[in-house]
Amino acid sequence: MMCRADGDQDSDPDPEEPPDDDQTFSALLEDSIEDLYENAPCGYLSTLLDGQIAKVNTTLLNWLGYKRTDLVGRRKFSDLLTVGGRLYHETHFAPLLRMQGTISGIALELRAADGSRLPVLVTSTVKAGMDGRPLLIRTTIFDARDRRAYEQELLRTRQEAERERERLQQLATTLQKTLLPPALENVPGLDVAAYYHIASIDEVGGDFYDLFPLAAGTWGLFLGDVCGKGAEAAAVTSLARYTLRAAAVYDPDPAAVLSNLNTVLYHEYDGTDPRFCTVVFGLLTPDGGQGGFRITLASGGHPPALLLCADGTADYLPTPGGQLIGVLPDAHIATITLRLDPGDTLLLHTDGLTEAHTAIRGERYGGEALLDFARTLAPTTAQGAVTAVRDLLDTFGTGVDDDTAVLAVHVPRADREEQQ
Repeated sequence: MMCRADGDQDSDPDPEEPPDDDQTFSALLEDSIEDLYENAPCGYLSTLLDGQIAKVNTTLLNWLGYKRTDLVGRRKFSDLLTVGGRLYHETHFAPLLRMQGTISGIALELRAADGSRLPVLVTSTVKAGMDGRPLLIRTTIFDARDRRAYEQELLRTRQEAERERERLQQLATTLQKTLLPPALENVPGLDVAAYYHIASIDEVGGDFYDLFPLAAGTWGLFLGDVCGKGAEAAAVTSLARYTLRAAAVYDPDPAAVLSNLNTVLYHEYDGTDPRFCTVVFGLLTPDGGQGGFRITLASGGHPPALLLCADGTADYLPTPGGQLIGVLPDAHIATITLRLDPGDTLLLHTDGLTEAHTAIRGERYGGEALLDFARTLAPTTAQGAVTAVRDLLDTFGTGVDDDTAVLAVHVPRADREEQQ
């Protein structure tokens, strides 16, 4: 047997050896380019300048259910659009494309061969020749079905959230109404008015007020503010309101009424979740035949009431040292007794008024500003005072971040002639 020389060992190529690496890469590259176009994850479409389809890839054909011969040279791109899409294409899409040379991310709907609709995102670019003249339009089409489904689900979820918010707002409004008297009692010899300003329709506030008859010729009134908002505050508000009414029937002395409420709240909400409130309670009785009323006010940490006198003066009633109701086992209650003469108006309010932010650098409105405001009103009626406060709150707009309740009682003059 003859052996080949070392130099002749590779003269006959092995038929099983792979072809030249450069040739393999070139073949794979050519195949990949064609396959990438035909089976890309998006649709490709080339049209003449008049929109006639000149080339389309397999992906788009499969999406729409057409054969290549159905479209190439027979249809325009606009023929694949829905009626609304064709209108948009002619009035917006095509003019912008001619002006800009490119347009991207336009949401349209294509009509498939079976009549179904395919939501897509379309990007088109004008291809120009060496001389700069436009030759054809290349369009890339992305399937937006998943995106459309996501958007529809997002819209459905948003609509459901809006409906749930509306239900919660309605519940909060209904609950708020149950915590206030439907209408104030008609007190012989007195004019009364009240107003409740809601800072947020999404939450139940903790402000409350009432005016009700007690023994013959006497009337009880109160106005208070529970710490916090929401269902928990509403529960405390309801408990406070009905406790005050029941305690006043048992013993109408204002200090005794607030002491009773303090005991109830302290024992009901002690421990890890203490609840408290500020309250002012008043006992009204006619003062003989002189046309006035005698009133005793008791305050448990509440902002002082305002007295707007018939002579045009106004000032706070001193109730210093009154402590929050429900915090201590024996809260100190501050009391004051005074006479309301014909023409006088007593105005009670919660701190949502004085704590409101003004338009001037967001500062708090404050007690001094409220006193100056009251002095411009005096003398006035109950309704005049309440209306003025309501208008004042409206000027704060979103600066009122806490609910506000106001309650006013006024002794009319004998001739019923009131200065507004």
